[in-house]
Amino acid sequence: MANKAFELNGTIVNPGERKTIDLQVAQLYTHTPLCIPVQVICGKRAGPTLLVCAAIHGDEINGVEVIRRLLKLKSLNRIRGTLVAVPIVNVFGFIQRTRYLPDRRDLNRCFPGTQDGTLGGRIANLFVSNIVERCTHAIDLHTAAIHRDNLPQIRVNMQHEQSAEMARAFGVPVILNAELREGSLRETADRHDIPVITYEAGEALRFNEVSIALGVRGVTNVMRQLSMIPTKQGRPERKIKPSVAKGSRWVRAEIDGILRPVVHLGARVEEGETLGMLGSPFGTQEVQVKAPYHGIVIGRVNLPLVNEGEALFHIARFDRVGEAERQMEVLVSEVTSNAELDPDNLPIV
Repeated sequence: MANKAFELNGTIVNPGERKTIDLQVAQLYTHTPLCIPVQVICGKRAGPTLLVCAAIHGDEINGVEVIRRLLKLKSLNRIRGTLVAVPIVNVFGFIQRTRYLPDRRDLNRCFPGTQDGTLGGRIANLFVSNIVERCTHAIDLHTAAIHRDNLPQIRVNMQHEQSAEMARAFGVPVILNAELREGSLRETADRHDIPVITYEAGEALRFNEVSIALGVRGVTNVMRQLSMIPTKQGRPERKIKPSVAKGSRWVRAEIDGILRPVVHLGARVEEGETLGMLGSPFGTQEVQVKAPYHGIVIGRVNLPLVNEGEALFHIARFDRVGEAERQMEVLVSEVTSNAELDPDNLPIV
């Protein structure tokens, strides 16, 4: 069956065509137009319309690189359906290298937005009405906030069957059955019954090669699961059986001080195990930061200078902790030892 043309902002992308379209968001007080760049690849044959977007938080740049590499893949020449790629949603924040909009609002708490609301609400409304509502599936790419690092993981509403299938197909060992946050893109897509997953990996304002390579692999895994691109020929990829976390919790600082972590991101920890030491620069006061239960470290602060109450380690609980840890080690080994690293770039550390 032939695919249908995709129209955006007055531009029509016919089956077999690929176009970059600028969706105007605002006009700056310098009279300069500001646009969200969108690339649409419309396959000749019918299939899903998949949205892949990044940088809803303007300083989360790993996803931008994931999309850049995704758009270079030769397999997209034989795509079924339509790929709508939006590497930079929060163009205001991206330019200023910040998570937020100019009014300090978080765009990922502004969805679905309104035409006459705040700046964030207007951008959210524009994005939802022009793009999200016209897609059948969505993948939202994120990283941790500044000075934090996330283990590659998928966040999803596992009660939504199609979203859960996408999460498993993505192919990273850790899945968080995360509640839908009010005002997020994921909540809005879920409300429209659009299957959606969020990929979290790495740190804001930094490229992480493993996170990027796993992101590209994961998006293409989902596209194969949706029959949008052909199955990979030759040696079959290792099948990952993700572990769904039973819950997760941030361990917070009990005192102000300087943190000395003793566990790495992705480490398996036991209940009561020491995660780090927190104390004064003189060593007169020092406390152990301990794991609240057995699990895996899926998030960690990178800045050693912390205030009381700050989040330090994010621990996820699993029925089979060792299996999730083992599969992550295997995946990291694979992407760092073969051609999945972008040949046009030196490995980024």
